[in-house]
Amino acid sequence: MSGDKAAVQAGGDAQAQQQKPGGGNRIQASSSKKPLFFYVNLAKRYMQQHGDVELSALGLAISTVVTIAEILKNNGFAVEKKIRTSTVEISDEVRGRSIQKAKIEILLGKTDNFDELMAASTGEATAGDGEEQS
Repeated sequence: MSGDKAAVQAGGDAQAQQQKPGGGNRIQASSSKKPLFFYVNLAKRYMQQHGDVELSALGLAISTVVTIAEILKNNGFAVEKKIRTSTVEISDEVRGRSIQKAKIEILLGKTDNFDELMAASTGEATAGDGEEQS
């Protein structure tokens, strides 16, 4: 839990970072620092590299992580493997006391057709570049 405290104290609701030693497939989302589709695309990249991705958030950023997971699931890229909720204690240096924050961790894995969907979305992006040259 001390890693969570350090991340929160250093940068508010934590940014996209690699936290697992040797793993590198954890995304800690913020509700305000990056656009939603930054996290969606980052999660796709992590799933390509590692086969799964763990989305994590504290407090108000929880809804951001749930939305990211739902976008990936609804578009056929990911399946839900595990959801973990907890409460972490954060020291509030301004008030001089500790506060409790809700935390969620969602583990997503690639679907069977993940690679096909990724190839199709890459193909659409490159096809769109050359189609309208009349």
